[in-house]
Amino acid sequence: MAAEHAVVKEQQEEAKASNNKSLDEWLPITSSRNAKWYYSAFHNVTAMVGAGVLGLPFAMAHLGWGLGTAVIVGSFAVTLYTLWQMVEMHEMVPGKRFDRYHELGQHAFGDKLGLWIVVPQQLIVEVGTDIVYMVTGGQSLKKVHDLLLLAGDGKDHGDKGGIRLTYWIMIFASVHFPLSQFPNLNSISAVSAAAATMSLSYSMIAFLASAAKVGAAGNAAAADYALKATTPAGKVFGALNALGAVAFAYAGHNVVLEIQATIPSSPDAPSKRPMWRGVVAAYAVVALCYFSVAFAGYAAFGGAVAPNVLISLDRPRWLVAAANLMVVVHIVGGYQVYAMPVFDMIETLLVKKHGFKPSFWLRLTARSAYVAATMLVGMTFPFFDGLLGFFGGFGFAPTTYFIPCIIWLKLRKPKKYGVIWIVNIVCIVMGVMLMLAAPIGGLRQIILDAKSFKFYS
Repeated sequence: MAAEHAVVKEQQEEAKASNNKSLDEWLPITSSRNAKWYYSAFHNVTAMVGAGVLGLPFAMAHLGWGLGTAVIVGSFAVTLYTLWQMVEMHEMVPGKRFDRYHELGQHAFGDKLGLWIVVPQQLIVEVGTDIVYMVTGGQSLKKVHDLLLLAGDGKDHGDKGGIRLTYWIMIFASVHFPLSQFPNLNSISAVSAAAATMSLSYSMIAFLASAAKVGAAGNAAAADYALKATTPAGKVFGALNALGAVAFAYAGHNVVLEIQATIPSSPDAPSKRPMWRGVVAAYAVVALCYFSVAFAGYAAFGGAVAPNVLISLDRPRWLVAAANLMVVVHIVGGYQVYAMPVFDMIETLLVKKHGFKPSFWLRLTARSAYVAATMLVGMTFPFFDGLLGFFGGFGFAPTTYFIPCIIWLKLRKPKKYGVIWIVNIVCIVMGVMLMLAAPIGGLRQIILDAKSFKFYS
């Protein structure tokens, strides 16, 4: 009897393993593991250099030259370090790969606690980014329309152009319904490559157009570098919102393990080598884009810079219109890179917890519902600057700045009070302070924007 029970149990375990393998072959994160190192570079650039880079001059306007420079450069160094930690921890257990951020969290904190620590934060980041991208896509399309078909002055003409921002967001969202049906990250590598190219291109346009304005006669007298806010309370809350905007700009960590999961690995050739090569290439692009846009944009407009620096630019019209179209192409790819891990979570939940069978119709329904939901939220709350600060502080700071450090201390156990231990503690303290402070500024900015806003206008 005992022998029969053992046989039945073994058969059940084999069936479960077989089902899990079949599910892994269907889920978007684990269905393809043949990515090259430059796929990693494309995906990381697409995930990192997005709407956030366009808000950096606005963050500088609330922080000033000294503090703004320190925050942007310091965040670059901290996030590169924590990204290296995550790449190293992907295969820290021999024979096992942590293909998803929450799997690494579960290994560090336990199955239940790990899920509760990582998944809510990761969803805030990924869903929040997709909502902000909906808003940015609509704003950029509207900017192109206003530049080329209206008065040509680059200003926001409200409803006079005949198409409201709400409808532009819907137009942008329509592209994502078919694109969301691509099965996995590798299948959108061409989209991601185009997006990465566009991000570099529009960042350079923003830099060169801002630099040209700086060099124009009389700009030194026109630009005012006083803090954007005038009251003490406004300066404090503005600085808090700016910190969140900077955190939003450094957000690639939330998909880095999922990107690394697509790279083949073996004991002799672990995935961390090509992955790190791609990360270094991506961060070189990040440095070029972030520093040039942040400093040139602020130098050109001072405290008058818009939350999206491309909105401040209006000459030459054709170049600014082209840059906004590039933004649209980039965030089409960026939306999909951030959405793919969410699709993975949704489909895993539907199949494992609710008994649905993996199918085309399940994927079509679930992913279309997600795109529609992010579109509706973006249409309802199109507050670009406030959204950046709120999501940047509340969600991005933990997953980017300090959760990797906590996991590193727990699993790698570096020598107490040694250099690595101190660096991790400093990153944790900074990240926690950012998480607590930045959402306050972002929420205040949303409230201020909402006072003069008509829903679905």
